[in-house]
Amino acid sequence: MNRQPVSSSRIRSVGWAGNVMEVEFHDGAVYQYMGVTSSEYRDFLNSSSLGSALSRLDKQHPYHRV
Repeated sequence: MNRQPVSSSRIRSVGWAGNVMEVEFHDGAVYQYMGVTSSEYRDFLNSSSLGSALSRLDKQHPYHRV
């Protein structure tokens, strides 16, 4: 999956394809969040705090480390 760099103290890059959002953290860990719609992904990218937005997604979507 292609990820794009983001400006965040926790997150290095994010990507989305086929309702799966992939998040790479600054420590190198990569997680995939299942069932994330394109509108949820856009809302995530446009949020004022990616860390807070990711915490909300943690509660709404299953995820696993890649």
